[in-house]
Amino acid sequence: MILGTLVLTGRVVRALLGLDECMAAVEAAFRDQAEGRTWPAGMMTVHAGEGGFHVKTAGLVRERPYFAAKLNSNFPGNPERSGLPTIQGVVALCDGENGRLLALLDSIEITLLRTGAATAVAAKYLARRDAHVATICGCGVQGRVQLRALKSVLPLESVRVHDADRARALRFAEEMGKELCLDVRSAPSLEDAVRGTEVCVTCTPSRQAFLMKDHVAPGTFVAAVGADNPSKQELDPQLMSSATVVVDVLDQCASSGDLHHALDAGAMRREDVHAELADVIVGRKRGRGSRDEITVFDSTGTALEDVAAAVAVYERALSAGVGLAVALGD
Repeated sequence: MILGTLVLTGRVVRALLGLDECMAAVEAAFRDQAEGRTWPAGMMTVHAGEGGFHVKTAGLVRERPYFAAKLNSNFPGNPERSGLPTIQGVVALCDGENGRLLALLDSIEITLLRTGAATAVAAKYLARRDAHVATICGCGVQGRVQLRALKSVLPLESVRVHDADRARALRFAEEMGKELCLDVRSAPSLEDAVRGTEVCVTCTPSRQAFLMKDHVAPGTFVAAVGADNPSKQELDPQLMSSATVVVDVLDQCASSGDLHHALDAGAMRREDVHAELADVIVGRKRGRGSRDEITVFDSTGTALEDVAAAVAVYERALSAGVGLAVALGD
């Protein structure tokens, strides 16, 4: 038995948590949510200059209960300004029975993978099963994870990518095309990127809607990933109101996601939301209803995903005997 708190660096987390394992953990956590085996997820956001901080909390009530709190900073200008990552932080994982601090984990890889994993899980239920054309809006590190995740659940053949930084989009297209053996091309405009697509992921730091109702063809699955605080927005409220909307956590999306902006604009009411993803996974609510239905997954990033990923890493670390045990109370 490890005494003290296990410190798991980013290198260790990357070695222990793959995308497939993270997807399985995230889907299981949503199932737990639907079946009443979780503690409510919470979030607090603080704006700070050119970025901000958020704290997200949740718990899983299984044979051994776990609680996690994630403190993340998000400063989109970091890579160009200082060379630091956009997202930095730590996940504190606790024993849900006695409160003991079990582990402190670097949060970068957990945040990246669990966000892509949630999109892939949603795509399994909300995208056309034969979808082979995808669009990625936002060619940062998260965009790469999103594409890898989609490729694992859909028979993708062609991908269009778009970014405000055309050079970054060109690099993304070249590198991800080689990695995934896909036809990945940088589109000169957003309209070109989304024309004829069947799956569209938005993962940008945008503070105003750019994906409009007229951009999205019947049958498209849209995953809105970037709006993780009240000041961010990617989707036109009219697009939201015309689609079948599924959220990760209703209360959180109503206060910080693209749903938040649709509600504020009067384009939607909370009761217009079709379902939380957890209810779709267990069959309490239907997934895609028809081939021509437009479906939207509003993904604000629930802490249930974080605690699920952190537990997977922690239990693998115990089995492998890796990590640094420290006595923080001394």
